Amino acid sequence: MASNPPSSCCARGFYHEGSARGTVKDVYGVPTYTAGKESNDKVIVILTDIFGYQLINTQLIADQLGDAGYKIYIPDILFGDWLVKFDASVDSKKWLADHPPEKTRAVVDSFLGQFRKENPNSFVGVIGYCFGGKYAIQQINAKEGLADAAAVAHPSFVTIEEIEAVSKDKPLLISAAEADVAFTEELRNLTAQTLTKNGARYQLDLFSGVSHGYASRGDLTIPSVKYAKEKTLYDQIYWFDTFSCGK
Repeated sequence: MASNPPSSCCARGFYHEGSARGTVKDVYGVPTYTAGKESNDKVIVILTDIFGYQLINTQLIADQLGDAGYKIYIPDILFGDWLVKFDASVDSKKWLADHPPEKTRAVVDSFLGQFRKENPNSFVGVIGYCFGGKYAIQQINAKEGLADAAAVAHPSFVTIEEIEAVSKDKPLLISAAEADVAFTEELRNLTAQTLTKNGARYQLDLFSGVSHGYASRGDLTIPSVKYAKEKTLYDQIYWFDTFSCGK
């Protein structure tokens, strides 16, 4: 395992202030939050944590990515069954049993597959937060991945086999929290060692003073969390700007 399964920390968080500017519509049969430019030449697909595409925090991130020149899609990868409030007492084992990897991956594969069929020459980046990190990494698989580059923040449930399968030609940005039971120091080191051994193009940033979930639902009244959250977003934009050049 390159990161541990989601736990109670994945259900905690804080709401971020702001008004979403995008729209929700049906895309390939999936309810999807969309933001940003109209054309599909440069696209980022966000794969969410267990709070889904309706969490205002993630929608605000999408709006900022859209302002940077991308078309943004946040598809519902949770089958309409997301957590509607931050609640650490949620039965995460039961929730996960209702969202098995094969079922979730099928939604992601179908969405990106249909997009690729219609837009074969577009640049496609994927971002995964927590639960969604696993499925973002799958999309830069050397054999089956449909994305050109990926970024993940505090990922969970990623297997070492999925890390081993990352393509050398599909860059991976990892933004990690110092305190994270899902992506511990040991697992961070194992991930970096595996990517290095396989010659992958990657960057792994570690932020002090923050814990799991900081990038999508951290307490922005805490300076270290606010900095890490904003720096992670800036890094993601620069990452995709760099690797979308010439696409």
